Amino acid sequence: MRNQYDEADVARMLDRLVLAIAADFRPADPLNIVGIRTRGETLAARITSALTSRGYSQIGRGVLDITLYRDDVNEIGPRPMVRPTRLEVDINARPLLLVDDVLFTGRSVRAAMDALSDFGRPSAIRLAVLVDRGGRELPIQPDYVALKLKDVPRTHHVQVRLREDDGVDEIIVGPAESGA
Repeated sequence: MRNQYDEADVARMLDRLVLAIAADFRPADPLNIVGIRTRGETLAARITSALTSRGYSQIGRGVLDITLYRDDVNEIGPRPMVRPTRLEVDINARPLLLVDDVLFTGRSVRAAMDALSDFGRPSAIRLAVLVDRGGRELPIQPDYVALKLKDVPRTHHVQVRLREDDGVDEIIVGPAESGA
C-alpha cells in the first residue's frame, strides 16, 4: 500500500473528481456545493472554482459544521469547538453535492445529512470525497471518489493536508499518533 501522495498526485485526483462531477451535472442547471468543515470546505471551494471555469454558472456554496450532530460529541470533550455553518442558499428542491476529505466510518456524512435536514430538503444529495479509506460502520458510499484505499488498518490514520489550511497539498497514510 502506498503511504504518501504529493502535490502533483492531489492535483490529478482533484481533476478526476471534477471531471466525474461535471459528467453528471449540466453547466446551466443549479447545483449547491456544501463542504464539511474543515478540509471538505476547502475541497468544495476548489471544486466550485474548477466547475465555474468550465462554465457552471448557478453554483450555490455552503459550509457545514457537524460538531453538534456527531454521535460522539460527548467524547470530544466538555467544550467542543463549534464554528458557524453557512448555508446562505436555498437547498430545497435543488441537487446538493456534499464534499469531505476522507470517508471512513460514514458517521461524519450521517451527521452532515442530519444537519442539512435542518435547512431544507435537496432534490438529491451526492457525496464527493478525496479519499475513501474503507471501514464503513454505516451504509454510506461516495458517488465521487478520487482515491480509494484498500486494506488500511483501523489503527492507521489518513491525513489530508491542503495548501489553504496546511501550506502543502499531500495525503499521508500511517499509524495514528497517540492522542489523535
